[in-house]
Amino acid sequence: MNNRRSFDWDTLKPFLAVARAGSTLAAAKLLGVSQPTIQRQIAALEKSLGCQLFERHPSGYRLSALGAELLLRAEQIEKAVDDFNRHLQLHHGRLAGAIRVTCAEPLAPVVVTPIINAFQARHPGVHVELLITERLLDLAAGKADIAVRGYDDRPRGERESALIQRKLADVAWAVYATRTYVEHYGKPSVSEEIGRHAIVAPDGAFSSGRAARWLQTIAPDATVSARSSTMLGLLAAVKSGSGLALLPKGIGEPEPNLVRVLEPQPPVVLSLYLLMHPDLRSTPRFRAFFDFFVSESRHYQPALRGDVAGRRSTD
Repeated sequence: MNNRRSFDWDTLKPFLAVARAGSTLAAAKLLGVSQPTIQRQIAALEKSLGCQLFERHPSGYRLSALGAELLLRAEQIEKAVDDFNRHLQLHHGRLAGAIRVTCAEPLAPVVVTPIINAFQARHPGVHVELLITERLLDLAAGKADIAVRGYDDRPRGERESALIQRKLADVAWAVYATRTYVEHYGKPSVSEEIGRHAIVAPDGAFSSGRAARWLQTIAPDATVSARSSTMLGLLAAVKSGSGLALLPKGIGEPEPNLVRVLEPQPPVVLSLYLLMHPDLRSTPRFRAFFDFFVSESRHYQPALRGDVAGRRSTD
């Protein structure tokens, strides 16, 4: 027959508390229980182990010779349990898995890629795949997990209005041209004069946006020298000297060969949003990335606004 005594780790907690505090009253306060409860637990532990752990004195509880020996081992057990729990908590807190983020090409180097790199440095177990496209990938259909997109006002429509939305920034637009173009053809002093110039016009999905509508309203009869369905295509066309183009300041201002020739009136402003399907909110890696992106995006506000030191318009 096996007569070895054993114990439950929880029964050692009152033993450690009394040994450290010197009395059952002080131990009860440490553990948040009553003094009689501590006294019963100590008596039950001594009975189960078949030995006396404490000597009772009027001034309190003192460890017996065996109790002093067992205290060292109990503290080792306590440390091992703490280490075990700490490692378990780190495991549960460690993020892992894949996240697919989509954005338009101009946003990738300015804000999206730097934030992704910072997030992955903190959470190496997460792989973030960046889907760079002008197409609006359907989050509800699972084509991507998180999107960074610009809107005239805010996400609308039944599918997009149901998404989790966080506004990141308001991005103002302005009219740009090359210095060479301005030297040869001058520049408009008011919006209505844009019609006298060649323009680079948005095409495709961009043709229904606020920027395209503003150009169509201001200069419906302007000569269109180039069209593009991508923002980088518009930028390349205006940089080639094809004409005037309406661009986000975050794209136009950093270009050394472009000058800002006009500020639209009323201002043309698009709002940048971070979007995520609500079904992903309970998954730690998606929630962590979403919150991290919103927080970090504040550091990129100047870049999105086109705040370039020493930058001047042609005024």
